[in-house]
Amino acid sequence: MSELAEQADAPPPPAPPSPATLRALPLLVAVAFFMESLDTTILNTAVPTISGALGVAPLSMKAVLASYTLSLAVFIPISGWMADRFGTRRVFASAIGLFTLGSLLCGLCRDVHLLVACRVLQGCGGAMMVPVGRLTIVKSFPKFELIRAMSFVAIPALVGPMIGPMTGGLIVAYLPWSYIFFVNLPIGIAGLVLVYLWLPDFRGGARVPLDVEGMILFGAGIALLSYVLEVFGEHELGGREILGLLAISLALLAGYGFHAARTSFPLLELSLMRVRTFATSVVGSFFTRLATGGVPFLLPLLYQVGLGFTPIQSGMLILPQALAAMGMKGVMRPILKKLGYRGVLVSNTLLIGVVICLFATIGAATPVWVILLTAFAYGGLTSMQFTCMNTLAFADVADEHSSNASAVASTAQQLSLSFGVAAAGLATAVFVPDRLHSSPGEIVDGVHGALFVLGGFTILSTVVFSKLRRDDGANETRGPSVAVKAGNVVPPRAES
Repeated sequence: MSELAEQADAPPPPAPPSPATLRALPLLVAVAFFMESLDTTILNTAVPTISGALGVAPLSMKAVLASYTLSLAVFIPISGWMADRFGTRRVFASAIGLFTLGSLLCGLCRDVHLLVACRVLQGCGGAMMVPVGRLTIVKSFPKFELIRAMSFVAIPALVGPMIGPMTGGLIVAYLPWSYIFFVNLPIGIAGLVLVYLWLPDFRGGARVPLDVEGMILFGAGIALLSYVLEVFGEHELGGREILGLLAISLALLAGYGFHAARTSFPLLELSLMRVRTFATSVVGSFFTRLATGGVPFLLPLLYQVGLGFTPIQSGMLILPQALAAMGMKGVMRPILKKLGYRGVLVSNTLLIGVVICLFATIGAATPVWVILLTAFAYGGLTSMQFTCMNTLAFADVADEHSSNASAVASTAQQLSLSFGVAAAGLATAVFVPDRLHSSPGEIVDGVHGALFVLGGFTILSTVVFSKLRRDDGANETRGPSVAVKAGNVVPPRAES
């Protein structure tokens, strides 16, 4: 009875966003995406400096890096329920506030254990920003306008990891290490002001109870799996311990799968995978990001350790990726309208794999303009790829399931990025067994081998997108008449 009462207590639908809100909303969400994506990489280059300032061994900083990733993995799944229950405006503002507060406290910490705790607080905020921001975009724009909005929002998520290492290197070279975290403060304050001015407040149509049992099973399983991926390839744990932790995490996730199939309101609505376009987007995105998630780890290693470039020079070589990503914004929808999602994703995934293999040909004799051109091509292709995958995920999902769809897609994305870094580390370890005592030439050859592996894997992932039909996603590329016709999608549970 209580569940029925909660469902009956549904809030009235909000008024449609004004034209001014629709113009400002992508910028607002982009600010949050940039802040979250920058933070995932800016700390890496500062680890030796921070460890020295705190008086701990560099390996002790592993917990500072892992705690943020673990927080993301645990709290992303409840983002959909939070947005439905408390509204996108309140949750998004709280997420930015928590992230900004966590950044301030991290910068003030002078103890590594306190720094880990504050990184967890940062992760709580970051876990809510991306899925709730994406959900707000999906609910604000009609499907035929989603490509334009998502293409703008996707740019910061691409730019952040590219400029993060260079920004971190500049900060620790010329400023106190605390500014690694303080750089988020003005961005967070600007985001809170924009939330107050422009963010719409969407809530779920029915208030459902939180799946506490599912949250424990899935949260513990995903946190343990993320930890295994973080320490993968390190020497603190042996192969037997790693396999044991991996088995426990998979058992917990399998337990969640059985639980989700038997509960009315699961934490993550896995039945959404019955929607073919959503399943193709999530699975295809997962496999594609395995490679693209490893490239940012490998390119600085190639440029700085193998070829002898400085961190700033390395960052400049990666910068064309960001410029190309921004340049693709205006041409995505015409290309999608002409070729369709199937044509774009199959050909684009193939091209990304080829360009990753081209990175594997870069050596000491390679002209700088060739490196810049390759980076520019890679940035444009990945921008197209991520926008297509993010918008296809919502093409045939009914509006009442968009919160769950955003949570499932964001969780899979976080996992794929973690797997990508682990896969890059494994591939590098295979080709460069001893990175500490290898010559620059051996480093270059090893990174080349790892890039060839990731490029080949990307080419193979085109098989996933080949399952799409020619007219899939037409409601997002051909205008309002098609969108209205395609909008009446049967909810996942009703399909069975």
